[in-house]
Amino acid sequence: MAPAAPVRKIIHVDMDMFYAAVEMRDRPELRGRPLVVGGRPDSRSVAATANYEARRYGIRSGMSCAEAKRRCPHCLFVPPDFEKYRRVSEQVHAIFREYTDLVESVSLDEAYLDVTRNRRNEPSATRLAREIKRRIFAATGLTASAGVASTMFVAKIASDARKPDGLCVVRPDRVMEFIRPLPVMRLPGVGKVTDAELARLGIRTVADLEKRPLSFLEERFGKFGRWLHDLAHGIDDTPVTPWRERLSYGAEETFARDVAKKGPLLEYLRECAGRVFADLGEEGKRARTVTLKIKYADFCVVTRRRTFGAFLASADEVFRAAGELLERTEAGQRPVRLAGIALSNFEPPRARADDGQPPLFRLSDR
Repeated sequence: MAPAAPVRKIIHVDMDMFYAAVEMRDRPELRGRPLVVGGRPDSRSVAATANYEARRYGIRSGMSCAEAKRRCPHCLFVPPDFEKYRRVSEQVHAIFREYTDLVESVSLDEAYLDVTRNRRNEPSATRLAREIKRRIFAATGLTASAGVASTMFVAKIASDARKPDGLCVVRPDRVMEFIRPLPVMRLPGVGKVTDAELARLGIRTVADLEKRPLSFLEERFGKFGRWLHDLAHGIDDTPVTPWRERLSYGAEETFARDVAKKGPLLEYLRECAGRVFADLGEEGKRARTVTLKIKYADFCVVTRRRTFGAFLASADEVFRAAGELLERTEAGQRPVRLAGIALSNFEPPRARADDGQPPLFRLSDR
């Protein structure tokens, strides 16, 4: 009989208010005052992050800087310096790799570490998490919060439980006790639409979800129903993946003023097509799908997509496709706040069964 696999030991590390913390570290005069890292409040920029003093006013990441200013008139606004944040992030991630090769970077300030087997031969993930937090502070002067669990999703929830500078450990025999009281929105993959559907079914907490049989959830949510069922029972065997291939290359821009006419939009899309096609080429990849994203002034978002039978050969071809897709939107009739292009589908076309030739193109719309 084969020996049982060891219980996984996952650490999720999340830097505390990362961008704001870096700015306060480098500029002591900012400390203790409400601070937003983002654009000017008289622009259409959004907050990249806010420190805890600003969060007391309800300011959060993704909120418009104008709204942040309305909520806290004396708030300070600092433009982001992403190059500086990347340098600090590289310091932090170098520390992670001293403990394990199984590091999955989610963003500049967040990562999962699988320390089931680690370079320190340390059996306690809790001790490793404490040591990693100390190392980060010694190297950068910044604090991080960590969650320790046997699954990725529980470790992530745990890292948020005792912020800032916290450590939350959820042992395998305490997982259900930990997750049952949580709102279902805390589960990965549950967004506003799914949450609203679950609410209509009377499911508001993980405990409510746990009580529903698998057949009930699959009937209403298909394959996603099994995912919900597993999470509600603390099951998640998703591996920590050190590297993931990008599935798309894109660029988008929020305009300083709403764009009412197609002409300026087409000018931007031509420049955007060139930039995205060049980025793709630098990676040695070719794409077959062009996706156009449009956000209207009322924040309604639409996407239009076209998949070709052959790889896109030039930035002009990308631009022509984007222009055709633009005709299938209400741009020119409704003011546009944001526009963008993404390229995807890096696989070669499959031959048709009837004649062995790929179709000229396939058109899809979402």
